[in-house]
Amino acid sequence: MTAAAPRFRIVAIVRREWPFRLRLPFRFGMITVTHGRQAVLRARIRTEDGREGWGVAAETLAAKWFDKDPRWTDAQNEHQLRRALELAGEASLAAGTNTAFGHFADTCAEQVAAGAREGLNPLVASYGRALVDRAALDALLKLHSVSFWAGMRANIGGMAPHPVAPDLADFDFAAMLAGLAPLRRVHARHTVGLADPITAADQAERVGDGLPETLEEVVTTYRHRYFKLKVGGDVAADVERLSRIAAVLDRLPGGYHATLDGNEQYADAEGAAALWRAMEAERRLDQLRESILFIEQPVQRAQALETSMAALAAARPVIIDESDGELDAFVRAKALGYAGVSSKACKGVWRSLINLARCRAWNATEGGGARYFMSAEDLTTLAGVCVQQDLALVALLGLPHVERNGHHFVDGFAGRPKVEAVRFMEAHPDLYADTPRGPWLAIREGMLALDSLDTPGLGATVEPDYAAMEEMPKADWPPR
Repeated sequence: MTAAAPRFRIVAIVRREWPFRLRLPFRFGMITVTHGRQAVLRARIRTEDGREGWGVAAETLAAKWFDKDPRWTDAQNEHQLRRALELAGEASLAAGTNTAFGHFADTCAEQVAAGAREGLNPLVASYGRALVDRAALDALLKLHSVSFWAGMRANIGGMAPHPVAPDLADFDFAAMLAGLAPLRRVHARHTVGLADPITAADQAERVGDGLPETLEEVVTTYRHRYFKLKVGGDVAADVERLSRIAAVLDRLPGGYHATLDGNEQYADAEGAAALWRAMEAERRLDQLRESILFIEQPVQRAQALETSMAALAAARPVIIDESDGELDAFVRAKALGYAGVSSKACKGVWRSLINLARCRAWNATEGGGARYFMSAEDLTTLAGVCVQQDLALVALLGLPHVERNGHHFVDGFAGRPKVEAVRFMEAHPDLYADTPRGPWLAIREGMLALDSLDTPGLGATVEPDYAAMEEMPKADWPPR
């Protein structure tokens, strides 16, 4: 570890949560979401000089993304994630003094192993570690009165080679961090879910809340240039729906960019390749097909890292998302023809930075190009701490566009006290706009302005109203 990096103990952890409802149903993969719960975790740290402070992290308790096993109900999926938080919290309180990166790196393998002993897959297990790490890092940054961007560039977390990532034993993390130039604006990549109305003809009834509902309305309101298109695993149905989407997007002046997200809906690599061949045969998709930047996790997790993706990768780069469970998943994926991996704050700040280092190292060995890359994806990141922490990470990584769907499927700060929403808007007037319905994520000309995230803490100094939340119940897991 870097000698100058502050060391601290995690001395207290508090878990809260609160319910929210979606304004529109969001269908992706095998599930249609109409409501959910957000986990809010607070961590108190004590530095070696005796100072103490609190930090916070927030993330959706997302059903049927971390674990898609049909045996488990949505409620059981939520309990899996609560249990992951419990395991990470117990380990952190017992861990003693370490750097921010050391708290992650020294406990990562045991967190995955502890989860496995209770039937939790590595992606579920990493959720617990990710939130504890973010809250602890937030506390450290606030104690030092520095922003995430400034703190990380100075390597406040003590990131250094570690056995947790043996392929990077000789990598200069401090130099990489010092050279990062956080973006001040990023494109919002709009998600088109499998149940989303494309035109008004798709709607039997409207929500009628004054916000855009159809894809036609979305592009008129926000003027996006980047889109994420969900596909469902049925080639004929996917081609027809993509053709209807193309009929809207092809009219945009100046063109557009898109990504395809399979959400593990294709059984194998051949099925995913068949979709691309069918798209090539459909003239209505000529412009949309040319716009595709990459294809995200089309193959089920059980097969995704067991077979070559060469056929599909020959057409477009393919990335892993749900398969990014164990910390070496990207390494194994590269050997099978994958070129990229997603960054999601729910999978951990340190994981994203390790994968960024891999992209830098691998591209350097291939002449300095950009064959290997990271994408920025969403997990219904809600307004406030959650979306700000994710955006701060995306900006630090230098990723020019990020999937954003929480603002579209959830009505701003819906479910939170109005005074809380106003506090966040006043602290971040570039990121939120005042509307008749209250503060709302501000997407202007398809972009998000991020200057105000350069504030002490991990993307936010303002904190939510913890009194307006419920105590997180003890996880009912494993099932009895």
